[in-house]
Formats: sequence, structure tokens, C-alpha cells
Amino acid sequence: MGYNYLVRVKTSITLPEELLKSIDQVGQNRSAFIERACRTYLARLTNSGREADDIAIINAHADQLNKEAMDVLEYQCPPFRRT
Repeated sequence: MGYNYLVRVKTSITLPEELLKSIDQVGQNRSAFIERACRTYLARLTNSGREADDIAIINAHADQLNKEAMDVLEYQCPPFRRT
């Protein structure tokens, strides 16, 4: 059975007063605002982790990728030479 986004669980959190005032200025529904903020933050964390994984993969293969790029440049631009 999949997750039903309509199901809500009541919880209690403690926030600084100035943060709560700022939230109230943006919208009338605190719960909806905090839910959107949490989802956005969690998505960023997930994307950040994926990006870090991608960078690690690229770095692990950088020498080979650079060699292939140089080969292409030498093929496409015959006067181009490695120094």
C-alpha cells in the first residue's frame, strides 16, 4: 500500500517567536507552509547527495575522460597538440 498524502499526523514543534511571525506573514496556514518548507529542504538534501555522488564518479574517471577529450580535439583540430 502506497503513502497517502491526505493522511496527516498531528504533532507539536517549538519555534522562535520571530520565525513564527515571519511564517504568519507569508500565509495563513502554518502547517502547509512548514510542510512545503520541509519537503523543499529534504529534496535539496537528496539532490545534493546525488550531485556529490555524480562528482565522485566523474572525479574517479577524470583522467580517462580528459584523455578522450584530448583525442577528440586532436582528431577535429589537427594543428591542436598537447603540451
